[in-house]
Amino acid sequence: MIVPISLGLILVLLYSLFNSLRDSLMALVGIPFAIAGGVFALYVSGLDFSISAAVGFVSLFGVSVMNGILIITYYNQVRTNGMGATEAMFHAAEQRMRPMLMTAMSACIGLVPAAISSGIGAQVQRPLATVVVGGMLIGPIMLLVVVPALQMMFLGSVADRNPGRDAEQDLAST
Repeated sequence: MIVPISLGLILVLLYSLFNSLRDSLMALVGIPFAIAGGVFALYVSGLDFSISAAVGFVSLFGVSVMNGILIITYYNQVRTNGMGATEAMFHAAEQRMRPMLMTAMSACIGLVPAAISSGIGAQVQRPLATVVVGGMLIGPIMLLVVVPALQMMFLGSVADRNPGRDAEQDLAST
């Protein structure tokens, strides 16, 4: 019950940031990929879901949403500077790829020792670190692939419904 409530609150906060339901949902698209990476990492390492793994998933939610915000904000910024929708989306993904992957890799490299530890406290730190490492490896990469494709699908459907309108009117209406 807490997860849907927290996702709803995150959506409300994103809507207050973007003033667009589409952009808010686009920022949330990365969450399932981060979760899949965390679940896959738990499965491969043979660990069970625990409270510390749940804390790892919560941190993945935050990082995933922040990555989505980075891409969508940069896309909107480039669009207001006059670049076309498709070109702007690919430019945004290309320009935000390095910061996103550097953040993910630094978190992964920093948490790998905790993820493979077996000493004192490993019962607590190992599931959390494993979830974060798995989610940070898969989540940002999938976000960089999926968000541009989904954005182009949604922008294409808006342009198809309103062929005579210009790009500024399309952005304002969504």
